[in-house]
Amino acid sequence: MGEILIGTAIFACLAGAALVSMVICPRLPEHHRQDDTGAVVRLAANLFVVMSSLVLGLMINSAKNTFETIDHNVHNFATQLILLDRSLRQYGPETEGARATLTAYLQRLVDATSLTQRTPAVANRLSELLLNKVGDELAELTPPEAKRAATLQSATQQLQRVIEQRWVLVGQSEGTIPVPLIALLVAWLTLIFASFGFRAPRNATIVGTFIVSGALAAAALYLIIDMDTPFSGPIQVSPAPLQRALAELRQ
Repeated sequence: MGEILIGTAIFACLAGAALVSMVICPRLPEHHRQDDTGAVVRLAANLFVVMSSLVLGLMINSAKNTFETIDHNVHNFATQLILLDRSLRQYGPETEGARATLTAYLQRLVDATSLTQRTPAVANRLSELLLNKVGDELAELTPPEAKRAATLQSATQQLQRVIEQRWVLVGQSEGTIPVPLIALLVAWLTLIFASFGFRAPRNATIVGTFIVSGALAAAALYLIIDMDTPFSGPIQVSPAPLQRALAELRQ
């Protein structure tokens, strides 16, 4: 919902700037509407067009890298869960309770995946308690032989890696594009759209062009912001790795 509100506000700024400029321009004094004035306005707008293009390219690259990194970490997280379950199976039937708790934890992650959530499923506090419970159950085990002791130690280390990877995903869920940079880019685009309306003909075609252009530009920024937060909105990291891991744990 936050990204939608931001996109709507950006659209209002861009389309509104162009339409307001188009309405105000004919009311300005004659010397403000001369060709020399229009040429200077276009030169200033061209400067911000170049700067906006550079910043927009950097934002797209940053959002893409963030999305790909988190997607890779989710795959790694699912792999670590499978390996932990394999170690618990290898230990013996004494770990059935820990395996059931681990399966319940992963089930909560899969069920919590939603287009409307603001925080990643891995950050859920109740899910964290289930993961901690797995560690408590492992701590209560007393290996009767050296081989099982080594397996238990391996499982404990794998659980620690799972917990570490979980916190990595939680830390990466906030996004990396600074809000001031987004605000600055919107300000530049607003100025550019205002220059479009300066001395523009007042007809339905021009108005429609401004509205459509503002909507498309706002949609592009909305998608970039949404990609920068891969656990919320329509563009999300796929839960398929976690679903496959859950199927493995249930076998």
